[in-house]
Amino acid sequence: MLFGHGDDFYNFQQKIKINFSSNVWHGANLEKLTEHLITHFDKLTHYPDPDASTLRRLLARRFEIKEDNVVVTNGSVTAFYLIAQAWKGAKSTIFIPSFSEYEDACRLHEHEIVCFNNSGDISELSLKGQDFCWIGNPNNPDGKLFHRLEMLKLLAANRHTTFVVDQAFAAFTTEDMLKPGDLKANKNLVIVQSISKAYNVPGLRVGYLIASPAVTREVNKYLIPWSVNALAIEASKYILIHPAQFTLPIRKWQRETAELIYQLNKLEGLEVIPTSTTFFLVRLKKGTAAALKKYLLENHEILIRDASNFNGLDESFFRLSTQTKADNQALTDAVSQWLETQ
Repeated sequence: MLFGHGDDFYNFQQKIKINFSSNVWHGANLEKLTEHLITHFDKLTHYPDPDASTLRRLLARRFEIKEDNVVVTNGSVTAFYLIAQAWKGAKSTIFIPSFSEYEDACRLHEHEIVCFNNSGDISELSLKGQDFCWIGNPNNPDGKLFHRLEMLKLLAANRHTTFVVDQAFAAFTTEDMLKPGDLKANKNLVIVQSISKAYNVPGLRVGYLIASPAVTREVNKYLIPWSVNALAIEASKYILIHPAQFTLPIRKWQRETAELIYQLNKLEGLEVIPTSTTFFLVRLKKGTAAALKKYLLENHEILIRDASNFNGLDESFFRLSTQTKADNQALTDAVSQWLETQ
């Protein structure tokens, strides 16, 4: 396990006024969800479904698939570890830079790992002899994505490789992504999703995977009973049943992201890496991300993500997730001040 993921808010004693480090929708209104959970607080006096079956049924109905296509997990991270465990010792290709838990899960369960730089042409990817290919789409930390048709072509060209596609950030783009219905023609597809990023509830720790029954049967062999708690199940069901309460204004957020990138690109001493989402990487041309992070915390109560511990990146990279217009301006001004001292 890699300590130092995006939201390492818990590590700091000082006040943090603005958090750019966590890739979640910052504007979610949770008042009605809070009221609902208070009303159902007595759920804690009973054991939850051992396999979150009530939530699994709801997900299956929503996506018009069968229940045995779905496994609910304690966060999407648990799904990665269960897959790696179920096929211990497999051969895996992992796109980098990417979420570290793909690689950590594979190493824990003794996979033979090949890393593939995601800046390359996906059509040139050779997966001969590879059991799994792990792809974040949209990818964390750089916000890069492959369009649905690109992914379908890749799946069709590599039928002997199972693709674990992490779509936890699918709501953060307007591009066409893989759908649960794509499983029918692609038995080598596993879609992993999160019920947290788009709703600003990462503390719930609820995720799920959608795959063929052959895959879910193997994964379920290693699923720990009661691994998803009662309030997390109740909250997730409420979110799914009341989608209108959690509408993410993605186009507005994208416009704010474009404006933030424009303002940052006017500063000498850094380069913003192109993104298809509302989060992105920035490369410093002088100084280190760790030094900038320390300065922003101590002088402006702003938290960013030092991205130097992503495989494939170095100490010059940091990641930002767009916040409000005022917060974005505060960050730009603070970074400008720091650059002047370098």
